[in-house]
Amino acid sequence: ERRLGPPPLLDARCGWRRIQQRQVPPTISPQGMVTQALISKSSKYQFGKFTLGKFLSLLMVSGLIYLLAHRSSKGFVSGELHNKEVESRHASKDSPTIRTFWRKPPRLPPRLPPNEIYKNSSILHHPPSSEWTSRQKKVKEAFEHAWSGYRNYAMGHDELMPLSRRGVDGLGGLGATVVDSLDTAIIMGADDIVSEASKWIEDNLMKKISEKGQVNLFETTIRVLGGLLSAYHLSGGDQAGGGDSGIAVAPNKTNPDRLLAVSKDLADRLLLAFTSSPSAIPFSDVVLRDRSAHASPDGLSSTSEATTLQLEFSYLSRISGDPKYDSETMKVLEHMRTLPTVEGLVPIYINPYSGQFSGENIRLGSRGDSYYEYLLKVWIQQENYRNTSLKYLFEMYTEAMKGVKHLLVRKTTPNGLVFVGELPSGRNGAFSPKMDHLVCFLPGTLALGATKGITKKKALESNLLTKEDIENLQLAEDLAKTCVEMYFVTSTGLAPEIAYFHIEGNPEGGPDGGNKSSEYISDITIKPLDRHNLLRPETLESLFVLHRITEDPKYREWGWQIFQAFEKYTKVDSGGYTSLDDVTSLPPPRRDKMETFFLGETLKYLYLLFGESNILPLDKYVFNTEAHPLPVIRSVVQVSNTV
Repeated sequence: ERRLGPPPLLDARCGWRRIQQRQVPPTISPQGMVTQALISKSSKYQFGKFTLGKFLSLLMVSGLIYLLAHRSSKGFVSGELHNKEVESRHASKDSPTIRTFWRKPPRLPPRLPPNEIYKNSSILHHPPSSEWTSRQKKVKEAFEHAWSGYRNYAMGHDELMPLSRRGVDGLGGLGATVVDSLDTAIIMGADDIVSEASKWIEDNLMKKISEKGQVNLFETTIRVLGGLLSAYHLSGGDQAGGGDSGIAVAPNKTNPDRLLAVSKDLADRLLLAFTSSPSAIPFSDVVLRDRSAHASPDGLSSTSEATTLQLEFSYLSRISGDPKYDSETMKVLEHMRTLPTVEGLVPIYINPYSGQFSGENIRLGSRGDSYYEYLLKVWIQQENYRNTSLKYLFEMYTEAMKGVKHLLVRKTTPNGLVFVGELPSGRNGAFSPKMDHLVCFLPGTLALGATKGITKKKALESNLLTKEDIENLQLAEDLAKTCVEMYFVTSTGLAPEIAYFHIEGNPEGGPDGGNKSSEYISDITIKPLDRHNLLRPETLESLFVLHRITEDPKYREWGWQIFQAFEKYTKVDSGGYTSLDDVTSLPPPRRDKMETFFLGETLKYLYLLFGESNILPLDKYVFNTEAHPLPVIRSVVQVSNTV
């Protein structure tokens, strides 16, 4: 910053004439101080011929006199300066010096590029709350339409094939869509669906658990166990922590006792994956009816799957009073603490027999993503132990985010989109400019890690944000922008499963997304095998979290545009929504699958994005990686072994 002092005294070159005789200056008021300084020093001046230069000099002097006479008690610059909230509290309350003239002016908000103003024209006139209530109602209607297709053609099966109008069991046959949808229905107040789903669970799920064969530990934990526990809490089963959700409990629609009993029976069987393994890393698969567990065919577990189980089991220990669930699952994270990392980053495979990583592939997409998410969320969930026995989790998260910024974050050419790439061969291998849509969980996680769930405004006012927090929050917003552009760059306005980005020195060749009007059409490549869309929730998850934390309406607007694209291209008239084979083609070919997470996550995050911030506040709830909200554990009495 260039420092400027007060204007120099004018000399003869400015049209003043020197006089020889010395005069004694008269006594003057403070307001005349500047003028007196100009006319009385060791030598005095008198006006010569009145020129334009003299007039301008006189005008400047008059302005200085006016400002000195009318200064405020807080100085000459009113209002807060950009990014000076903390500094201002320590500023002197004495009268300002002349330096206050030369402070930098406040920074103006960035302007949206022309194409974005066109796409987001509604941002220019923030819709009233009634408009968002109407849009939220549209999301509820979409949920009811999705459920109607499932109920009519696939009830009791894991998933709906909406084009074929039949059900399919790809997740073990436990009716995953029913359980994944229940807490969404409770949150939306869809009472008929709550009743239907609850009755099916009460009548059928325990029997299915006892009869079914192999299930994946991770998928069953996050979808089925997580869904049961969240529904138990939101139904009023957890009297100790049920009052913060902002959601009205519908009486007699669910049976919390039955939900808890089914949860315990399922969890007892899933625990075999932990107790059967020779290391702290659980086996990937469980045979429910046999109460046995085994490794995958290649003998490995995904790092993300082995480390994304703790929120659910710890909460079950909290409500059941049995510490075994928390004890077994926390051993995994305690073991991860002992393993070597690459600046906090870890390979995507781990061997349950040895407890060691396998290979060097590092990425935040599939098989790596939720490891980083749960480092933070498990730490947030256990509020009483954040600064004691679980402090190491936040330290691991912090180190990992530094590693992400140092090793994985790049900018595209020509337009500078920020993205997170991969290291398929580890730190010493080549960088790959590939980013899964799954990575779009990261903006929300970064924002949550920065403010711990409170708004950015409140965090700044309370002086709670470090320099690193502010950097991470900015990175979160930059990455969210990139995730949204993965949608807007395609012909359908829906994101592909995977995108590649053009970077300096390594332009990634290949076809674009099809939307030639996009500003970023030259920054993103979408390869033929990556063009499908599975109705994924990760971008909407981050938009929801960022809107809650920054209170910026653009995140709602982006979410609304994505919802409209889902409605236009994935809705099936007979009921349900379908995945797409190619988001770059019009009309897009359809894949005939409605994933359970469309009801459990995608529509839930949209509904919450358009709703009030007092519903499931982020400083009182953590969402598991399947969007099932669980309360932050605040009780003094704690059953966890981590005490």
